[in-house]
Amino acid sequence: MEIDWMERGRRPSESGILSTVLRGNPDDEIVALEARLRDAQLSADVEVLDKLIHEDLLFTGPDGQLATKAQDLEAHSSGLVRFRSHEPKELRIRRVGGNVAVVALLAELVVEVAGSPSEGVYRYTRVWSRDNGRDWRVVAGHVSPVVLDTE
Repeated sequence: MEIDWMERGRRPSESGILSTVLRGNPDDEIVALEARLRDAQLSADVEVLDKLIHEDLLFTGPDGQLATKAQDLEAHSSGLVRFRSHEPKELRIRRVGGNVAVVALLAELVVEVAGSPSEGVYRYTRVWSRDNGRDWRVVAGHVSPVVLDTE
């Protein structure tokens, strides 16, 4: 069942831009994690990224190549990848039991890769997992460009 925040008369406690684009059931915990991840990407905060990404991450980039946590952290710390703008447009969250959540995020991005700017609309799919009820981490993900209907 989808819940409209206006009907409920309040927003989630970790509001920010992500809660305003949330579709479906509310999930303050995962919205807050996605907000922390977004902020860390925008500020290239490798310490926070290190805490949020699982050691055994499997991430497929827009070019179809797999990346590991170490590669992702290195790309941010070296400046190879710089998020210049990250504007979420839609966020959907599905829980799979108590320790797994799947996120679909649609966002307009401006990213510099090796000094070359790239911008567009992208769809992320991320899998968050909580080991033994402890901290949540991204264990898998994928990002693809979205082709918008121009008609």
